[in-house]
Amino acid sequence: MLESSSVLLFIVFVLLFLLLLFVVLVRKNGTAALIWNEIIREKITNFIMNQSKEQRILNFVLQNAVRGDPCSVVDTIDKYCSQKEWAMNVGCEKGLILDKTVEEIKPSVVLELGTYCGYSAIRIARLLKAGARLLTVEFNPEFAAIAKQMIEFAGVQDKVNILEGPSEEIIPQLKKKYEVDTLDFVFLDHWKDRYSPDTILLQECNLLRKGSVLLADNVICPGAPEFLKYIRNNPSFQCTNYPAHLEYMEVQDAMEKAVFLG
Repeated sequence: MLESSSVLLFIVFVLLFLLLLFVVLVRKNGTAALIWNEIIREKITNFIMNQSKEQRILNFVLQNAVRGDPCSVVDTIDKYCSQKEWAMNVGCEKGLILDKTVEEIKPSVVLELGTYCGYSAIRIARLLKAGARLLTVEFNPEFAAIAKQMIEFAGVQDKVNILEGPSEEIIPQLKKKYEVDTLDFVFLDHWKDRYSPDTILLQECNLLRKGSVLLADNVICPGAPEFLKYIRNNPSFQCTNYPAHLEYMEVQDAMEKAVFLG
C-alpha cells in the first residue's frame, strides 16, 4: 500500500513538473505558445462556449469599446487578447511600428494581406488622410464577417474595403476590378508561406512603384524565412528589420520593412 502511494505521488510530481515546464515553454517558446493558444486552448474553449474566439473578441468590443472611436476599439481588442485569450493581431508593441510606418509614408492606397478580425485595418485606417483607401484581403469568410462588423463599429468603413478570397487570385484583379494604379503601402500579415510569392506577384502585376513600402509581420515567429531570403537578396528592395515580440507574449519576433527601389 505504501509502495502504491509512493508511485502515485511520483506520477503526480512528474505531471506537475511537466505542466510547469510546458507553462515556461509557452511563455518563452514561440512554437509551444502557438500550439497551446491556437490549437489546444482555443479548441477547448470553443467547444465549451459553442462559439469561436473571434466572435468572443467581437462581443467584448461591442460591449466595452466606444462606437465610432477606432482607438477605443484597438485598445479594447488589445485588452481582451492580453488578459483573456491570445489572438494573432499585430498587437500593441508591433502596432507602434506599424503606426510609425503609416505616418511616415502618408499613403493614399494601402493593401493589407490578412484581415483577421480587422484590428490592423482599423489601426491603419485611423491614421489615413482624407480620401485614402485601404484594401484588405481575407481568405476566411468567418473572419471577414467579424472584421466587417468590427470596422463598421469603429467607424472607419468609408476607408476600408474587405476583399474576400485567396490573395493570389485577388492581387491580379487589383488594377482592373478595383482601379488600383500602384500601391503606396503593403502590410503582409497572412499565411507566412505566401509572403514571398505574393511579393513577387505584386511586382509582376506592376503594382509597386518606386518608393512603395512593404511591411511584413511575424518574420521570426512563426517565421517567413523564404520571404526574408528573397527580399534581402533582391537589389530592388532596401530592407530594415525591427526586432520586437510576438503579440501579447515575451517570445522574440520581428517586422521587416522593404522599400521598393524600382
